[in-house]
Amino acid sequence: MGSGGRVFFTDRDGSRELGPSEEFLRFIDEGQFAHYFVGDAKTCPERPSNATFELGVVGPRSTFTPHAHGGERFVLGLGRAGCGLYDATRGRAAEVTLLPGELIRIPEMMPHSFANRGSRPPNILAANTGYGIDHEDYAITAEEVERRFAASADADFTALAAALRDIERLQRVRGIGAVTVRERLAAGLRRAAALEGLR
Repeated sequence: MGSGGRVFFTDRDGSRELGPSEEFLRFIDEGQFAHYFVGDAKTCPERPSNATFELGVVGPRSTFTPHAHGGERFVLGLGRAGCGLYDATRGRAAEVTLLPGELIRIPEMMPHSFANRGSRPPNILAANTGYGIDHEDYAITAEEVERRFAASADADFTALAAALRDIERLQRVRGIGAVTVRERLAAGLRRAAALEGLR
């Protein structure tokens, strides 16, 4: 994976560059893409591969619709990302800044939303237990919760929808976080170090 967002994939058929026009699937929202390494879009408890492992490409200065997954998820960010999470202990949405190379664990049904704080499309590597992107429980949005459980008075579903709407409000009010001066300086130093290594 190159720092500019290029991805080269090698398998039995040889090596090739992956891109949105080749072997990528829509990833939750328009303009976001995924490619499966393990499992596939149809993975589910009825058709298990036990887990999925995918590469995600997040559009520049964009964020996912807040959602919860039916399974546990581990996400490794390879760019400057952010994650809106619902902090149940405080009863409000919170933001977590993720630097390149940081990993975050998202428990099953935890409301969250990833954002790309940078101007280039960074990659994320995500391992998800039990669900591919075609399954209805892969990414459950507030709208989906409200639609599915409109006739239900279940407090858990009401709380889930409210938590997802809280993350939506946080994103609308604060927008996508910016890349800090310190992060830009560190990136410049890494580029300079890479040039030094080419001598």
